[in-house]
Amino acid sequence: MPSFKIDLSTAVVFVATAPEPKMANKKTGERAVDRETNAPLSTVGLLVSDEGEGNLYQVTVLETGLPESGLTPGMPVKVVGLKARDWENEFNGQKRHGISFRATAVMGA
Repeated sequence: MPSFKIDLSTAVVFVATAPEPKMANKKTGERAVDRETNAPLSTVGLLVSDEGEGNLYQVTVLETGLPESGLTPGMPVKVVGLKARDWENEFNGQKRHGISFRATAVMGA
């Protein structure tokens, strides 16, 4: 599926929730990894404010794209390479769909 770049050049972005490991299987504790690099993935909640509107996004990022010093809620950040991709799956006979967000890096502003 194609992905679409998101322009944040006029936006202000803050950490809403600190990064957490993204799980491939919560029951087994298996960590999600990038298909190309096999690097571990994390998820961080970001508040994006632009043109008088604020939205909360859960963004997947490579663990190597996060600062070693960490990210804390309320911290202003710069997001590199943010893309959106639509998804669809079927679980227990129910179709589900949505939009997933992925960034190359999230760093202190």
